[in-house]
Amino acid sequence: MKIDVLLGLQWGDEGKGKVVDVLTPRYDVVARFQGGPNAGHTLEFEGKKYVLRSIPSGIFQHGQVNIIGNGVVLDPVLFREEAESLEKSGVDIKHILKISKKAHLIMPTHRLLDAAYEKLKGDAKIGTTGKGIGPTYTDKTSRNGLRIGDTLLDFDNRYAAAKKRHIELLKAITGETPDIAEAEAKWLDAVKYLQQYELIDSEHYVNKLLAQGKSILCEGAQGSLLDVDFGSYPFVTSSNTICAGACTGLGVAPNKIGDVFGIFKAYCTRVGSGPFPTELHDETGKKIRDLGHEYGAVTGRERRCGWVDLVALRYTIMLNGVTQLIMMKSDVLDSFDTIKACVAYDIDGTTTTDFPYSIESNLTPIYKELPGWKTNMTTIKSEDEFPENFKNYIAFLEKELNVPITIVSVGPDREQTIIRK
Repeated sequence: MKIDVLLGLQWGDEGKGKVVDVLTPRYDVVARFQGGPNAGHTLEFEGKKYVLRSIPSGIFQHGQVNIIGNGVVLDPVLFREEAESLEKSGVDIKHILKISKKAHLIMPTHRLLDAAYEKLKGDAKIGTTGKGIGPTYTDKTSRNGLRIGDTLLDFDNRYAAAKKRHIELLKAITGETPDIAEAEAKWLDAVKYLQQYELIDSEHYVNKLLAQGKSILCEGAQGSLLDVDFGSYPFVTSSNTICAGACTGLGVAPNKIGDVFGIFKAYCTRVGSGPFPTELHDETGKKIRDLGHEYGAVTGRERRCGWVDLVALRYTIMLNGVTQLIMMKSDVLDSFDTIKACVAYDIDGTTTTDFPYSIESNLTPIYKELPGWKTNMTTIKSEDEFPENFKNYIAFLEKELNVPITIVSVGPDREQTIIRK
């Protein structure tokens, strides 16, 4: 058996949670391989809306095993809030969720460090969610991290050593000794709650499942353009969001990867700071944001909006080895007379279709205009009902990107998903 991977091809917020939920019935297992609780995956079905931060989006389906992999960083307090909310909604989460011992813990002091580092950056701040994710990955990389498996060992000593180091760092940065007593007490209680779950050696667990012929879907967080190596650095997240991250984030070999589902919006959004070549600062951008309800699922922050960027999409398709494309939020563009797509960049008078090292201010997007479909897509139940101009838009994208679009979303609900023939 192979592991299929589902990930975002833009700057995140593409709608991965909904698609994982839709695809989960095809699989025995859903696994999350990277990221932290800054990734809010929104799901809507049966008239209810759910936002998942750390728990895989396969949790709502038919009892499939869900795994939080070693590449994830976990905040016990936020995890507990999320898990208890799911329990109240009737999900028997403790019996179907497994957590890797090698996943790293976000400590209360990581949040304080996140805020302190961001403040030091001044006008060059990244625009983080302040959840402590970056400092946790920093500790992981510098070999100072605290892992979930450590809760089964001499945890008190390991935690005390990590906390002491953080306090000293914070004193050096801010000149003050932080009072974390209240946050720490809540955090330590949440760690005890975390121990109620099955903590696994996820690399062995996942590979044994594959050997047994089980089908596995890997769920990515954020988007490929936020990858710490290949994204718009330094305005990126702190983990590898591309397909290769599934190998390191779950402990599977590259030859175990099967289909790679790449998700993108029919337009493009970005939250926080950083360059965004096709961003619209006009009424069109505002209209897209309003129609698409483009506000962060976790933070509520306004998302910046713009036309779809095919230069960036070709780049992330290449990096991920995408085999199937999934287009989200097509319905948001229903009322537009003209749809634009960036097909190339003009950089200081030179045209390129390659995604460059820098996408700063010397870049001008080159657009192709296509006629809009002027149809309410939210009521469509099959591909046969697509308006002609929408079919042409899909054909144009498939030709430009050289990968088939196999799923089209026409609304936020689970049922508003068209599987193409």
